[in-house]
Amino acid sequence: MLLRVEAEQREEAILSPLASLSSRTRGRQVPEEPCPIRTEYQRDRDRIIHCKAFRRLKHKTQVFIAPEGDHYRTRLTHTLEVAQISRTIARALRLNEDLAEAIALGHDLGHTPFGHSGEEALNEVVPGGFKHNLQSLRVVEVLEGGRGLNLTWEVRDGIAHHTGPVKPQTLEGQIICYADRIAYINHDIDDALRAGIITQERLPADCLKILGRTHRQRIDTMVTDIIRYSWEQGRIAMSPAVQQATDNLRDFLFKNVYIGSPAKVEEGKAKNLLKQLYFYYLEHPEALPAPVHPGDDLARRACDYIAGMTDRYAILQYSRLFVPTGFPS
Repeated sequence: MLLRVEAEQREEAILSPLASLSSRTRGRQVPEEPCPIRTEYQRDRDRIIHCKAFRRLKHKTQVFIAPEGDHYRTRLTHTLEVAQISRTIARALRLNEDLAEAIALGHDLGHTPFGHSGEEALNEVVPGGFKHNLQSLRVVEVLEGGRGLNLTWEVRDGIAHHTGPVKPQTLEGQIICYADRIAYINHDIDDALRAGIITQERLPADCLKILGRTHRQRIDTMVTDIIRYSWEQGRIAMSPAVQQATDNLRDFLFKNVYIGSPAKVEEGKAKNLLKQLYFYYLEHPEALPAPVHPGDDLARRACDYIAGMTDRYAILQYSRLFVPTGFPS
């Protein structure tokens, strides 16, 4: 018996009737022979982990732009935290843990350098705007390796809709919407405390009373609440009280960390840097890599190239193009 078939049978025997079974995937863009060992969602997870876009996340900003400290989160560590939280919730709800993990690992593959500052910069100049979730989908469908990763429909749906008004169609994908928020709210508080931007005493007391005073307690409260309430409701959700406290804590971060804080003092420079790179590549298309898709226009090619950059590579390119060098002796 193939090991994959045995794993698929275990899924059918153990998982909830509401789970997305790997044996019933809607399939890939290009049909492939199944793996004899791994299920389809395990295969997707492995493809994401081994791709270049995933490795570049280690040098992309989460909140703190090009931080000098070793312990501030990057886009990669954020992704790993989302994956851990999503797996815990999926396992407890008897949903497909492999699918949840694959979506979590791929959800930010298309994120720009310099975090949401970079996303805002490209959104302001690229025709039609820019959204990192749609760019992540483009990475796995088109850009990675020049032909994409050929992932299953369920993983691509979860990546595309992990943020925004449209929910993923699988419960596993809907878990990521919560796991993403749980991860960034709590690790951004942790990083802001480390940086001295906020203090423990400034955190809203009403939120801490419900969620907990420590990083560990807050994550535990949010995750446990989702598991309990989702079991009760038959859908992925937080209880009203925990949801409200979580939203209030997020609002606190926007007012005190994400907007106008010392963590964002370099934001204007970062946005200007990316915009200048974008306009430069429009004027110098020969400086861009070869087109991935023959139908891509110049604006699309410039956007793809910049969105794929790490913070330090974007700074290097800017310095090479716009900062004068000394005349050799």
